[in-house]
Amino acid sequence: MSAPSLAQAVAKRGWLSKMLKPVSNWYINAAGYRQMGLRTDDLISEEDENVLAALSRLPPKEAYDRIYRIRRAAQLSLSHKVLPKNEWTTQEEDVPYLRPLIEQLEAEAAEKAALDTLTIVKN
Repeated sequence: MSAPSLAQAVAKRGWLSKMLKPVSNWYINAAGYRQMGLRTDDLISEEDENVLAALSRLPPKEAYDRIYRIRRAAQLSLSHKVLPKNEWTTQEEDVPYLRPLIEQLEAEAAEKAALDTLTIVKN
């Protein structure tokens, strides 16, 4: 199950979005994952069954790129270094690639649960 999000509520209120955008950018830069070449979806833990299933649905190139980014970040972390600034992940490159698959799997599981608990009433 996905974590609850306030993104829609913030997006509906322009003043709130303008107020929180600098805080959001500061947090992303402070987290440091983009400085190691990672994307946001690379940080999703692989302990959930839905995440594992979503990873198996990734195209081979995207799966390879994910593993490469994670291994490179681990190596950088061990050597206490960051990538050169021209290799950092930009906001345009940091698009969700795993989260849509996870949401699709959750929707499929909810549909399956609804169909499994379906009761048929004969007249």
